[in-house]
Amino acid sequence: MKNIILIAIAAVVFLLATTTYIVDQRETAIKFRFKEIVETDIKPGLHFKIPFMNTVEKFSKLTLTLDAQPDRFLTGEKKYVKVDFFVKWKIDDVSAFYRATRGDLARAQNRLESIMKDGLRNEFSTRTIQEAITGERGEIMIELRDKAERSAKQLGIKIVDARVSQIDFPESVSESVYERMRSERQRVAQDFRSRGRAEGEKIRAIADRQAVIIEANAYREAEKIRGQGDARSAEIYASAYTKNPEFYSFYRSLAAYKKSLGKNGDMMVVEPDAEFFKYFKSQGGQ
Repeated sequence: MKNIILIAIAAVVFLLATTTYIVDQRETAIKFRFKEIVETDIKPGLHFKIPFMNTVEKFSKLTLTLDAQPDRFLTGEKKYVKVDFFVKWKIDDVSAFYRATRGDLARAQNRLESIMKDGLRNEFSTRTIQEAITGERGEIMIELRDKAERSAKQLGIKIVDARVSQIDFPESVSESVYERMRSERQRVAQDFRSRGRAEGEKIRAIADRQAVIIEANAYREAEKIRGQGDARSAEIYASAYTKNPEFYSFYRSLAAYKKSLGKNGDMMVVEPDAEFFKYFKSQGGQ
């Protein structure tokens, strides 16, 4: 009796294993009847099949990554660049995907890599190295993604994202390209220096002219003030002279004596009866 129960349980387990299958939330599936597709895009959950007649293949619904090996592409200048890119993709139409690739992910990756490389080859062939490296990389990827999307659709694949991660030069052309870039930068730098020197000369000329004008104005103002001072001094002298000519003459003579005879070692040869010694002679002979 015990053996019969074990056999019955084994039979039930076998029946469930051969007649049911589970599709995970991260998967989709295709059901076959003798290798012929009878149901596609099977939703997640528990499903039934006929043993030995139906087979099921499951495929991931997750986003997959194609990280291709760097390859060389010829630019419009007939020079090679080495491009590294990656593609994010997922299965969009499982039936078309199976018919195109037999469900082989490696084959799908190879087909998608060929599509992307053909697109990159066409895009780089119409652009210069500078255009490809600097401002047009985003434009290249937008156009490439649009064109690759149409080809990938035949494989049942949806391209989620595609990016160029690196653009480099093969060693054979790197030095010449870098030298040309250096020459271009040096030319731009020299142009800036030349314009700077010209602007400097212009500023210095303006400053020199302004300095001459300021000095001339200052000299004119100084002469004007000096003339006014001299006039005022003469006016004061004249006023003092008219008040007491004798005292004024005496005071001026004392200033002259002090200025002429006030230094040690000075010698003056003058006639004793000269007008200069007028005030050295007193009326009393002293």
